[in-house]
Amino acid sequence: MLDFFWNDVFRFQLKRTNNEYEAEEITIQTFSRAFDKISTYNKEYKFKTWLITISKNIHIDSKRVKSIPTLSVDKSLEKNIVDETPSAEDQLITEQNLISLLFHIKQLKPHYQEVIRYRFFEEMSYKDIAETLDEPMNNIKVKLLRAKKLLAESIKERE
Repeated sequence: MLDFFWNDVFRFQLKRTNNEYEAEEITIQTFSRAFDKISTYNKEYKFKTWLITISKNIHIDSKRVKSIPTLSVDKSLEKNIVDETPSAEDQLITEQNLISLLFHIKQLKPHYQEVIRYRFFEEMSYKDIAETLDEPMNNIKVKLLRAKKLLAESIKERE
């Protein structure tokens, strides 16, 4: 579902917001809400229409609130995202793969790098990440899903 409809919802929001970050945030929220409310979906209507309606409503809600919180990226945050050099034992076993993986992670947008760092390098739970970033847990799950998908695509393209 996510792979199939992501671009449609994202493009819809990009046209409405003219802001890639905001469009992506609303798209993530759309899929999060859709996962939560899947039991309310009426099969008499097209699924894409249902998703776009959810997305439109989230955008309207965000306008009412005036703004969506944004992630401020500064040099100190960028330095925290990169993993430190692995131990000598780890280098012998995984040096090439780790260097390649870190390269691909750095190609992702900062908010994707952040959730990957928390989940896989700091081994935080979804709940802890959600509390740290002050976002709903379903948003974190969708961001991680999207980050892993983009990371896999990046690795596959380079091979």
